[in-house]
Amino acid sequence: MVSESKKNETTIDYIRISAEEAKKLMDESENYIILDVRTEQEFKDGHIEGAILLPSNEILTKAEELLPDKNQLILIYCRSGNRSATATLNLIKLGYTNAIDFGGILDWTYGTVK
Repeated sequence: MVSESKKNETTIDYIRISAEEAKKLMDESENYIILDVRTEQEFKDGHIEGAILLPSNEILTKAEELLPDKNQLILIYCRSGNRSATATLNLIKLGYTNAIDFGGILDWTYGTVK
């Protein structure tokens, strides 16, 4: 798996993988969450099958309620990759150990549902 380690201004490392790598993880794993951090309207317009919605601006207040297992694999996406990066960093700050950013749904070629 080719991944890219990113650092923000506070030097927190996180992993960003491609949509293809995320799809492979989904196909090979059983216990994972697909997290859509876009708005509710964007989610209604089309999302990856099985994804749960947690808008990026609600991560810090609602993540621990919706995502109780901080060691579970969480695959995070948004529209283009900006909000997913921020959301991934915020999850890591909250103590999540397996949060992985796979960018935006614009790069997802495997179909969506409404």
